[in-house]
Amino acid sequence: MSLNILAVDDSRTIRDMLKLALTEVGYTLHLAEDGIHGLEVLAGISPDAIISDINMPRLDGFGFIEAVRGQEKHRATPILVLTTESAPDLKARARAAGATGWIVKPFDPPKLIKALRMVAG
Repeated sequence: MSLNILAVDDSRTIRDMLKLALTEVGYTLHLAEDGIHGLEVLAGISPDAIISDINMPRLDGFGFIEAVRGQEKHRATPILVLTTESAPDLKARARAAGATGWIVKPFDPPKLIKALRMVAG
């Protein structure tokens, strides 16, 4: 099963790691450097799932998730938060914004792939 994924993270290293892990299993990956760029990329694609960091310049993950959920077309698109943060209040805030799940960095590629299959497959 091939999934179309949008990954939004300001870390080049994380973007490279996601690209390696996800393209290896046949997923199509679209990358963005922050929330603003993520919305620009999203305008031209229909992802099966979105992966977003929280701490980013210009537009953070919370604002990005809220903006995505504000678009009729993407109300049901699964959004996984991928971040170094693990505080319960931040998880609750992400859920309130519309996040589907939460994965703490550094991520384990097989677990991330399993989570994507669960939410988007």
